[in-house]
Amino acid sequence: MRHRVAAVDCGTNSLRLLIADVDPVGHVLTDVQRRMEIVRLGQGVDATGMLAPEALKRTMRVLAEYADDIAAARAGAIRMVATSATRDARNAAEFTAGVQDVLGVLPEVITGQDEARLSFTGATAELAGPQPAGGNPPRPPYLVVDIGGGSTEFVLGSGDPQGDLAAISVDVGCVRLTERHLRSDPPSEEQVQAARADIDSVLDEVSAAIPVAEARTLVGVAGSVTTVTAIALGLPVYDSRRTHHARLSAADVSRVTSQLLGQTHEQRAAIGSLHPGRVDVIGAGALILDQIMEWFGFAEMVISEHDILDGIAWSIAGA
Repeated sequence: MRHRVAAVDCGTNSLRLLIADVDPVGHVLTDVQRRMEIVRLGQGVDATGMLAPEALKRTMRVLAEYADDIAAARAGAIRMVATSATRDARNAAEFTAGVQDVLGVLPEVITGQDEARLSFTGATAELAGPQPAGGNPPRPPYLVVDIGGGSTEFVLGSGDPQGDLAAISVDVGCVRLTERHLRSDPPSEEQVQAARADIDSVLDEVSAAIPVAEARTLVGVAGSVTTVTAIALGLPVYDSRRTHHARLSAADVSRVTSQLLGQTHEQRAAIGSLHPGRVDVIGAGALILDQIMEWFGFAEMVISEHDILDGIAWSIAGA
């Protein structure tokens, strides 16, 4: 039996909606609607510890549109999760009250561990099946990396829904890293090196927390990863059908990272596959990905357009 559900993911940078029909028996998830808007809820949180009034206003305005979409689609269940920005903010209660008023449910301010588990489920559910290019399916264990605005999640697992997962969330993301280090246009070499050092320090934590060497496939999810992929593929406009389950080499990631960090804001804004809301932070997102692949020695990455949103939808359906 299919269930129509609505999943909302509120991150540091973006607010996303998935309305889907979920068949737990057949293990099939069919999109009804996907939306993503850049609201930058985490604007300034790293420095002030507070959600900015203008960021809250932007978020509630888009959330009201999502509430209309959910009602029109007649979704039977809604789950909203909120991640790094609202974990860090001292005025999180204001955000929670606003969400309940607009959407009719309380947001779940989940831990980094829970965020990683949902991302893993969403990213890996389809990997055992036929691949779009007709090649061999990626082999488990999988290391799923979710680069967000305020944090990055790493989760290692076999792909077995009942299997154990090793996971960690670290406080490095594309917005946080940009605000801390990459302030000039384009960033100076000194700023880039400071950002690299920041990333390296948390990758030490990752190495200590999970056995990364066991992974046979690196799976990248979320906007920084998919945008780097679209640029590497030379897509004139963003096309998720081309990026989903694409395979990207470490050399291509390094090439795109160097390109983005060497460009001005105006030059990056001219890239057709780059969402306007990511123009100022994509260099940091690419740098995080580049450092991860170099640090752990991955020659290739599999990209998944299905991530925490899909994991939230599966969780609502009980699959």
